[in-house]
Amino acid sequence: MKNEEISYNTKKKFAKGLKKLMKEKSLSKISISEIVRVCDVNRKTFYYHFESIEDLFKWMLEDEAVHVVKEFDLSKDYKKAIFFVMDYLENNQVILNCAYDSIGSEGLKKFFYDDFFEVTSILIENIEKKLGYNCPDDYKNFLSKMYAGAIASIIIDYFSNDEILSKNKLSSYLSSILYSSISASLGNFKSI
Repeated sequence: MKNEEISYNTKKKFAKGLKKLMKEKSLSKISISEIVRVCDVNRKTFYYHFESIEDLFKWMLEDEAVHVVKEFDLSKDYKKAIFFVMDYLENNQVILNCAYDSIGSEGLKKFFYDDFFEVTSILIENIEKKLGYNCPDDYKNFLSKMYAGAIASIIIDYFSNDEILSKNKLSSYLSSILYSSISASLGNFKSI
């Protein structure tokens, strides 16, 4: 087994241990000592891979969801990507609510923002190419920031609030709004 594979498997082990602990207690009450005990590894191993529990939590979300979304062809499969994210949120609601209870809406939004920014940037680039537009990078960056913030807020509302739309309805709304509004925003740029 290569070092990269061993390192990845160790990180997955830490993520599994963190998830187990998050089902029992608040993220802010989990210690590195508990994680290494549950994973049956030493403390140095944890610090070799992660700087903090928050770093592990972010890696876990990126590994389980964000990297998967990036593998979709967002020019064709953005609807499938949205449904994947919604399924992930539904299947991991306990740990996401645990994190929400510990770090709050703004803290969780910071976790999601960079990843959503990257995904929306890819989507915007794909739509721009498909439509044959050529908008300035600063405008596309502005759009990515706006959509990343909005999506992060909507996602947090989805799993932290039982009164929000159903998964299917929210997925349909996001799919429709993202494609049509990004297309219109890029197309309307020339009139600004």
